[in-house]
Amino acid sequence: MTPPARDGPIPPGEWLGLLGGGQLGRMFCMAAQSLGYRVAVLDPGADSPAGSVADRHIHADYLAPAGLARLAALARAATTEFENVPAEALAFLGRSARVTPAAPSVAIAQDRIREKTFLRDHGFGVVPFAVLATEADAVRADAALLPGIVKSARMGYDGKGQIRVGRHADVAAAFAAMGRVPCVLERFVDLACEVSVIVARNASGETATWPVAENRHRNGILDVSIAPARVDARLAEEARTTATRVAAALDYRGVLCVEMFVTRQRELLVNELAPRPHNSGHYTIDACVTSQFEQQARVLAGLPMGDTRQHEPAVMVNLLGDVWFEDGAAAPREPDWLAVLKHPQAKLHLYGKAEARRGRKMGHVTCLAPSLDEALRVAAAIKRALGIPGADELA
Repeated sequence: MTPPARDGPIPPGEWLGLLGGGQLGRMFCMAAQSLGYRVAVLDPGADSPAGSVADRHIHADYLAPAGLARLAALARAATTEFENVPAEALAFLGRSARVTPAAPSVAIAQDRIREKTFLRDHGFGVVPFAVLATEADAVRADAALLPGIVKSARMGYDGKGQIRVGRHADVAAAFAAMGRVPCVLERFVDLACEVSVIVARNASGETATWPVAENRHRNGILDVSIAPARVDARLAEEARTTATRVAAALDYRGVLCVEMFVTRQRELLVNELAPRPHNSGHYTIDACVTSQFEQQARVLAGLPMGDTRQHEPAVMVNLLGDVWFEDGAAAPREPDWLAVLKHPQAKLHLYGKAEARRGRKMGHVTCLAPSLDEALRVAAAIKRALGIPGADELA
């Protein structure tokens, strides 16, 4: 077996490991391969977006000892593409290889109770919240947190595992609907916008951040990211500094997304952490010198970090499976990609998923232009052409 590579750079030509076979893993594979690395993906899916482009696909559960042993024997370093990969799998690989991010950091980010408590205890602004560990907690919930939202502590993403509550009685009902698993109750805040910052941190503690993205959601799923965000310079700098401080507090290694709320009072509150590249950072592939995925590979391999400057304004539009069911069609049909590609500033990215389903992330389009207004106009035109709601909100 190749000796552990805990220190020093791993040269191109070596194997890197990845836990997870989704679209984030697919884009990581492509970035790592462009640097000359071979990538082995461990994923339980037989036909996954990342597995289809990886140099090797280990078809196994994330906690299967045999599969993990095969990956550990092959790869000199390993990373993950989504936060719900068991931290135990990262710990297993960490015994013989470099792992970024490390299991302790992921364990905090994959549990909302631990995450919010960690952020609050380290002095970061967060939305007022309460832990609902038992039915009694739900019954006695503080009315000052209403109206609000009940979120499951684990396994929630893209609006899943969340129930809005307006009255005191709703809290207990929501807790029961969640299966009485640990949850948090968060108070709604008066938002001006939502933003995120992608930050990379390497083994020596060096950090790099990308320009702040302004995010709009629809039905709990990211719809559009606008970069740079339309916030003042002071707030943008505060957001990037906050992301850097969060990464340092976690002693993080790798690429991290820090999602934040901007209130009407211009207060910045940390909402969630994603210990991986993030949908709101996809614009970096086409609009920045170094993408979030290339940086993930660089940090994992111990290479110098790349320049994160943005060379052109960008608007990223998510492509959900709904686009395949335009006009209420009963069966999916291929969208009109010529309507996208006729815009020379548009960069189409499809994730290679075999089946289109409503609400499923199937790809994205990044619209580039010399000005943000022009990029927004192109994004609006593409939304209209594909039947994606909200085009008039961008124009």
